[in-house]
Amino acid sequence: MSHELVDTHAHLDDEQFINDLASVVDRAVAAGVTRVVTIATTAASSAANIALATRHSPLFASVGIQPNNVAQAREGDWDAVVALVPNERVVAVGETGLDRHWDYTPFPQQEEYFARHLELARRHKLPIVIHCREAEADVVSMLRSDHDRYGDVRGVMHSFTGDLATAEACLAMGLYISFAGMVTYKSAQALRDIAARIPLERLLVETDSPYLAPVPVRGRRNEPANVVHTAACLASLRSIAPEALAERTTRNALSLFRLEAG
Repeated sequence: MSHELVDTHAHLDDEQFINDLASVVDRAVAAGVTRVVTIATTAASSAANIALATRHSPLFASVGIQPNNVAQAREGDWDAVVALVPNERVVAVGETGLDRHWDYTPFPQQEEYFARHLELARRHKLPIVIHCREAEADVVSMLRSDHDRYGDVRGVMHSFTGDLATAEACLAMGLYISFAGMVTYKSAQALRDIAARIPLERLLVETDSPYLAPVPVRGRRNEPANVVHTAACLASLRSIAPEALAERTTRNALSLFRLEAG
């Protein structure tokens, strides 16, 4: 692919990358993936991702506590996240959101932390990275409440798997929609139909590495270089050149996360 891409969501602090992260970053750059946002799931992960982004210039970090990790958060963890926000390598708050698939964190506690992240992102004028699993109505409800009070929500619905009504509600509130490798799976025709209807100016691509490897590398450890396959799938759905899809999604990512090179 001749145009650059941005992987807007990876977990490069994952232990699966502990032995070869430099090679993973090199492969991404060689594939045209010039920037990667490595996403936090805990206070410790927030600090670890900042350290990675400080060492590897194509990487940028988020800070936050993922809903499934909220129940395990220790006293002081939230304050630690808040303290990391001003770091120059931090470009987003999250991932946060709601999850009814797993039962790791009581739902009211998930909602409380989602609200905290929304407030933190607004206060620091950073985009918010939203996780939503089998909780679309709940996420839309909380976002609508925030939107009605403060206006457009600057952020992204990451690894989108919801229905068209959810996507349209999120778009109406100012959010971007990001697709990961699942959109390439044979069983995901309904998701592809939705992806084809997302306005190009609100579309993002991601890997969610090391998870959700796209076809044709499904079943292997995922890594940022593979976002080219997801981008190619989305371009095909729209009958546009991969270069055009890459140029537009990269422009979107640079705008949302205010990314700079190096």
